[in-house]
Formats: sequence, C-alpha cells, structure tokens
Amino acid sequence: MILYNVTVNIDDSVHDEWLEWMKSKHIPNVLSTGLFTESKLYRIRTEHEEEEENTYSIQYFLRSMDDYEIYQKEYAGKLQSEHTEKFKDKFVAFRTIMELVS
Repeated sequence: MILYNVTVNIDDSVHDEWLEWMKSKHIPNVLSTGLFTESKLYRIRTEHEEEEENTYSIQYFLRSMDDYEIYQKEYAGKLQSEHTEKFKDKFVAFRTIMELVS
C-alpha cells in the first residue's frame, strides 16, 4: 500500500473557505480518479494547544506505485493548479510518498 500525503498550511484569511472546498470539491475530485482506495483529512496539532495552527495532512491511499504514477501523469497537474489558482499566495504545501512496510 502507498500513502500519498499532502501537508498544507493555510492562511487564516481563507481557512474556513479552504477547508469547506477541500471537503466538498478537491478531495472528492481526487478520489473520483478511481486510483485511490480512501482518504483521510487530519488537522496537525502542536504540543502547545493554545497555538492553533492551520496545518493539515490530507492522506490518500493507493494500491501501488503504478497507480500513483498514473495519478501524477494524468490528473495531478490539473488538480494542483485548481488549488493554486483558488488559494494563490495563501498556502504552503509539500508532498510525501510512503510505502507500507509492515
């Protein structure tokens, strides 16, 4: 199993709009490619609860690296561009690929 993790820090000024858009549009669009088995959306917490951050981990699960490569070739560019256009200069994101070992 492959985990494609996208970590996003979103600006306060668009946080609520971004979160609703992710849940209602972006994540469903990613899943509609048929390449992912499921997704999870986590808010990343800090050790200091009073310092609330707008950082999220969006986790997408795939059966194989072949499925990930198809996603990258055929879908990722368009979906990432939509996100960038909508929330330009209001977020920082990085992506990680993980392979289940045991």
